[in-house]
Amino acid sequence: MPRPAQPITLYRFALSGHAHRVQLMLSLLGLPHRLVEVDLMKGEQKAPDFIARNLFGQVPVIEDGDFTLADSNAILVYLALTYDADRRWLPADVRTQAEIQRWLGAAAGPLVRGPAVARWQRISKQGDGVALHAQSHQFFARVEQHLAARDWLVGDAPTIADIALYSYTARAPEGGIGLDDYPHLRAWLARIEALPGFVPMPVAAATS
Repeated sequence: MPRPAQPITLYRFALSGHAHRVQLMLSLLGLPHRLVEVDLMKGEQKAPDFIARNLFGQVPVIEDGDFTLADSNAILVYLALTYDADRRWLPADVRTQAEIQRWLGAAAGPLVRGPAVARWQRISKQGDGVALHAQSHQFFARVEQHLAARDWLVGDAPTIADIALYSYTARAPEGGIGLDDYPHLRAWLARIEALPGFVPMPVAAATS
């Protein structure tokens, strides 16, 4: 298994699902890494030294030696291609890659616009997230239907698609979006949590 020459640095905000999915991937791959906190509440992501790492002023960002990369989905792809010699997490088959990309799009689109934003509104006390509940449940209902006849989002084993959707799905109740009506979705979450190397996403104290 390829290994980095030195620990990978992950710039994160502990309550960010985008950052957690990268931390989870690093742990599942068994890669040495160190965490550097960026306090979004204090606006540290807007500091010049952080903007130099990511011009959009967002976490996560990784530094792997002399290579700096932002965007959680891009980082998942990079880690899978660089450090997973068996291509378990991002298989070489083109059709499988296309299916994974479809779910990465869902992780960057409806999962963020619904459950993630609803959660952030409550954590940051900028709203209660209620207006986003309907579209969030619509999204989860579709994922529930997809998982009714399969264990993983793509193929017969976990991929970066599962990692990309895990964090904000698992913490959706913190935005007031319950998962009781989605047994297949909850079973999928449990399967991810049973993977060797799994690390949980911190609970947001303001909503717990």
